[in-house]
Amino acid sequence: QAELGVNEHHQNEVVSYMRFARFKRGMCLKTVDSCFQDLKDSRLVEETFTVDEVIDMLDGLQSVVHSEVESELINTTYTNVLLLRQLFSQAEKWYLKLQTDVSDLENRELLDQVAEFEKSEYTSSNKKSTADPIKPKLAPLNEGGSELLNKTVAHLQEENEKLKTRLRTIETQATAALDEKSKLEKSLRDLQMIQGDQKNNTNQDITELENKVAALKSQFEKTLNDTTANQKFLEEDLMTTKHDLLKVQDQLSTAEKELEKKFQQTAAYRNMKEILTKKNEQIKDLRRRLSK
Repeated sequence: QAELGVNEHHQNEVVSYMRFARFKRGMCLKTVDSCFQDLKDSRLVEETFTVDEVIDMLDGLQSVVHSEVESELINTTYTNVLLLRQLFSQAEKWYLKLQTDVSDLENRELLDQVAEFEKSEYTSSNKKSTADPIKPKLAPLNEGGSELLNKTVAHLQEENEKLKTRLRTIETQATAALDEKSKLEKSLRDLQMIQGDQKNNTNQDITELENKVAALKSQFEKTLNDTTANQKFLEEDLMTTKHDLLKVQDQLSTAEKELEKKFQQTAAYRNMKEILTKKNEQIKDLRRRLSK
């Protein structure tokens, strides 16, 4: 952190703006001085003046100086608005919402701190013989924090892929279980039809057939119960997977917000934003599939 409590890049931007403001302030003071000089050259040509003449000269000087100062203050206001517009535009590209505290603009302690900073800055700058190089609008993020965020996002993406693979496996198992259940139900109906067709056979054949049907029915019920239990387990596993998927989605959202806070990032990290956007689209698609 530099003297103003911001990083070096932002302090250099502040110094650049202060140079611009200092130049404009000097131009305004020169204009005011010229107003007084013009009065001296054009009106103070006699040795004595009446009170009315002095009042008339001062009124004219006041009007000219008032107009010049008012024009410069208005221009300064518009200049500050354009500066804020640049900052807000850059922040909006990272989906950030900046806030300002107008009360701090009248904080005497902070104003004194800025004045001292300007004094020390221009005292040191007068000793330099070369101008500062042109600086970029955005500086790279701190490598340590960016690397940590990058690893976090990569880990979450890996977990997301694992959960999607697991979800596809569970869906396949559930589909297979439903198919098996349908086949068993069809077999039971076929056996019941056979049982009805064999009613006219001998008692022994009927008994054997009934025993066979009972055995098959018992086996079917057991298989059906196992299938139902397996289906219930798969449904519970599917629900758990959905929760895990939502959790990973929340973690991805949190990591994205952290990236948004680092609005100093270069264009190299926009690829990471695109990856997160694609993952969100995949998650939306996954939701639609789950809804179906």
